[in-house]
Amino acid sequence: MWQEFGIALCLMLVLEGVLPFLYPRRWRDALAQLVQLSDRQLRLMGLASMLLGTALLYLLH
Repeated sequence: MWQEFGIALCLMLVLEGVLPFLYPRRWRDALAQLVQLSDRQLRLMGLASMLLGTALLYLLH
């Protein structure tokens, strides 16, 4: 199980790095907009991301 967790972490880091590598200016602008969101909005985005990820894992598995 730890090996799969490590693979998932590595893939996450690769995917997280694609946008800053390809579009650094747009990525920086997007982060600047995220800073202006309220805590509630960020929490809702995080929840939506977790639920979507869980649903996709369920469908793919």
